[in-house]
Amino acid sequence: MEVEILKDMRRAILEYNSENAEKWARRALDEKIDPLTIMDTLVETIRQVGDGFAKGDLFLPDLVGAADALQKATPVVEEAIKSSGKQRQSLGTIVIGTVFGDIHTIGKSMVASLLTAEGFEVHDVGIDVPTEKFVEAVEASKADILGMSALLSTTAPEARKVIKMLEKERMRNKVKVMVGGGAITEGFATSIGADGYEPTAPGAAKLARTLLGL
Repeated sequence: MEVEILKDMRRAILEYNSENAEKWARRALDEKIDPLTIMDTLVETIRQVGDGFAKGDLFLPDLVGAADALQKATPVVEEAIKSSGKQRQSLGTIVIGTVFGDIHTIGKSMVASLLTAEGFEVHDVGIDVPTEKFVEAVEASKADILGMSALLSTTAPEARKVIKMLEKERMRNKVKVMVGGGAITEGFATSIGADGYEPTAPGAAKLARTLLGL
């Protein structure tokens, strides 16, 4: 029974079926399957998709669809893990969001999914995030990394404002900053004082490990 339920949940993600991904995650919990085992299955599945994308076997719509399905199932399982008092081993804590004035979510969500798969604890603060909210989230979570996304050239400068506020609050030396999105270039990332830049979602997961020396 356990194997079949997890197989169905895995299939739902690979078929980009968000509704079924959540349904099978809940069914797995109802059947008293260890939530850590369920999470491991989710992580292994999205990692498979990410690897396929990196190799060129899968394409952007595949990555987007799988990430969307994962994001429907993950909160259910994360809540069960917390309720059980168990903890998933974490490589570090990351706050991620799209900068103020920018409501694009696809790239940010894919990165968040792949960071979760990589083994990080990810706090997604959403889209159109004000400077203060980024800084508050970093402080509250004691984040190791802050990831910011900007798709529009008009909103990219917001990332600079966040870094400046981290400096003002004497928090900049406590957190690594990585940036990405269509409006960001490596040169821009360097000019605003970010620690790293990566244009692709799979690459962002690898960059996070590099920034923390993992």
